[in-house]
Amino acid sequence: MRVLDGRRRPLPGVLTVEVPDLVVPVREGAVNQQLRYALRSWEAHLPHRRVWLIGYRPAWVGGVGFVPTLQTGGTKFANTTLAMRHACQSAEISDPFLWANDDMFVMEPLDRMPMLHRGPVRDVERQYAEHASGVYLRGMRETRELLAEYGHEDPLSYELHVPMAIGKQGMLSALEVGQRLDVLHKRTAYGVLSRVGGEQIRDVKVMHRGPRFDRSTPFLSTMPDSFDNGEVGRLIRAQFAKPSAYETTRRL
Repeated sequence: MRVLDGRRRPLPGVLTVEVPDLVVPVREGAVNQQLRYALRSWEAHLPHRRVWLIGYRPAWVGGVGFVPTLQTGGTKFANTTLAMRHACQSAEISDPFLWANDDMFVMEPLDRMPMLHRGPVRDVERQYAEHASGVYLRGMRETRELLAEYGHEDPLSYELHVPMAIGKQGMLSALEVGQRLDVLHKRTAYGVLSRVGGEQIRDVKVMHRGPRFDRSTPFLSTMPDSFDNGEVGRLIRAQFAKPSAYETTRRL
């Protein structure tokens, strides 16, 4: 069942804005072709008021708000948490705002971004445990255990590779609750503690070069290799061949 009908209930405890800002944490690096095409997809298909980059702004990006930060957190998790905190504390950024990574693409026009989740954390944790280990899986487990301490015995996961609407006070509260974790799954902590609900979809991350991936979804996300060398990257580049208003140079 397609859930993307453009409806979204107001987030609890936050000011509802008709068209939110779009906030993107960006790591240092002049070449970021995924960001280039993500911006093209958002301009074409995702309603937003203004784009804000937090962390680093490539020289070819223009027409956006920018919050520079020193990315000295030691890990990408710490750096993105710092970026999230800056977004929530900025008086210029809308409340709520849309939080997106630079490798998230919107492939079809939306009226507005729906609230989506990935299903119970326990199921996602089981899937990851079958194929991988490490700090991300540990953070998932520790976030689930933390939420259980606050009465959420079977929390939902919001760790999808799609944009997510964020209410500032709710996220700041979630970061405060999870400050003892070095790899807090902050989207999940926020979504569960703020009781945002939503509808379940499968994650849209394409990690391989082959042609077998879901082309029916309005959302796609890539790894650097699958974007540069895979069928999914070719599809995205073909669909968004024209430069966006966010590019100061017209090189494809």
